[in-house]
Amino acid sequence: MATTQKNVVETKDLSVEEKLRALYRLQKVLTAIDKIRVTRGELPLEVQDLEDEVAGLQTRIAKCSNDIKINNQEIAANKIKMHDAQEMIAKKEEASHNVANNREYDAISKEIEYQKLEIELAEKKIHNATNEINLKTQEKETAEAKLEERKHDLEHKKAELNEIIEETRSEEEKLIKEAKGLESLIEERLLTAFKRIRKNARNGLAVVTVDRNACGGCFNKIPPQRQLDIKMRKKIIVCEYCGRILVDEAILDEKTKTDE
Repeated sequence: MATTQKNVVETKDLSVEEKLRALYRLQKVLTAIDKIRVTRGELPLEVQDLEDEVAGLQTRIAKCSNDIKINNQEIAANKIKMHDAQEMIAKKEEASHNVANNREYDAISKEIEYQKLEIELAEKKIHNATNEINLKTQEKETAEAKLEERKHDLEHKKAELNEIIEETRSEEEKLIKEAKGLESLIEERLLTAFKRIRKNARNGLAVVTVDRNACGGCFNKIPPQRQLDIKMRKKIIVCEYCGRILVDEAILDEKTKTDE
């Protein structure tokens, strides 16, 4: 069995009983907030996933548009090269009629052959760029159609989520305000410990009652002497198995009667 020192969290300011009451009330309020948020189900995650997918599709469409633009520029540039090469061939063919010797004729012939190769290369580049434009256009159209679908889905999911949020907004805001008020009553060190326990607990329960002689969080049996210590409310005791703060079931009942 763990030592008492490990199972006790020392506190100051308020009495231990008042701190336990504040912690348990805070737990109940936060649990109520959790339940409200659970009603939203997976909608917030679904909305986030759709927003990410929409952003991804928009990026893909923009990239396709840019690739199409670049390929169109390449086609235009190669058409100019073809036109210049054709003009050069025409000039050289005309000049070939007035050559003085075979040397000049061979030089002109080589230039004409070179310009024809330039035309072939430009045609090949135009062909490749045209194919790339067709592919990117098809990819863009597919992405645009999918984008419209996802935008519609996103709009629907957002409306559904906003409706649920609106229905519970007033209650949630009231509970959040109450939780902040309770947190202000609890010393920072104890509140930090509470939040840490709550974060690590699968069901978000950091403070639990003793139920049928067992921890209300992990359901492990609690020794009779420890149960008596819990009912005395003289020290803050945590479960030696799961680390949750333990309180007795009547801790709020007496306060409620007092308030009445």
